[in-house]
Amino acid sequence: MNQNAIRDVVEVRNVSHFFDNPESGSIPVLSKLSLRIRQQEFVSIVGPSGAGKSTLFNIISGLLTPSEGSVLVHGQDIRQSTGHVGYMMQKDLLFPWRTVIENVGLGLEIKGAAKSKRKELGRDYLRRYGLESFADAYPSTLSGGMRQRVAFIRTLVTNPDIILLDEPFSALDYQTRLVLEEEILSVLREQGKTVVLVTHDIGEAIAMSDRVVVMSKRPGTVKQIYDVGLAALHGSALRARADHRYNDFFEAIWKDLDIQIGREA
Repeated sequence: MNQNAIRDVVEVRNVSHFFDNPESGSIPVLSKLSLRIRQQEFVSIVGPSGAGKSTLFNIISGLLTPSEGSVLVHGQDIRQSTGHVGYMMQKDLLFPWRTVIENVGLGLEIKGAAKSKRKELGRDYLRRYGLESFADAYPSTLSGGMRQRVAFIRTLVTNPDIILLDEPFSALDYQTRLVLEEEILSVLREQGKTVVLVTHDIGEAIAMSDRVVVMSKRPGTVKQIYDVGLAALHGSALRARADHRYNDFFEAIWKDLDIQIGREA
């Protein structure tokens, strides 16, 4: 990569967050968390339950304002940044009364794109990823994997620089998860996207990521960062799982999570 391609595109600066509880008062969720993510990098964030992973995701996406600290995207406060970030949630959140192509065009519709433009771009993306024949189908007729593909295309079609993925494969069976990991990683690499994945699945994080960020228990902060890069090395998430270093990373990250079996929720 040239020097321009490795600049920081997301910078989390000393972010802390608290939730107010009427009974117990202020609850600290994140504590002085700092993180830099480079252009075209795939970073996964893992941590114990309750560490604040989803809260951090919401802050990076601009959906939640931190109690303290800031998030910069391309050097600009996330609250003033427009169009740079797209996100895909755990649930596909497809509208059942809309066809596939109408669901795909939702982000474009919010941005004010004309109906003809939405359909043109939507069909182009569905064609690229093998779903054109389902353009006029309704979500209820699709499998779980296909619904997630549609949700992914809906995220891509607005052409954001940065893609945030919040447990996008967790509701799928294992075989479908492996297939989607491979497909989505290939597309993101091909399009040069910067990606942040929040996941409970250590294996998924290792198989897909350039770096894996391990969060501490609540209040969450960065405990350790692992330079992995197996997917980039092998050109495949599946082949990354076969690398002899995969298990070493898994054991090290599991140890860092410090989960007490039978006691961790």
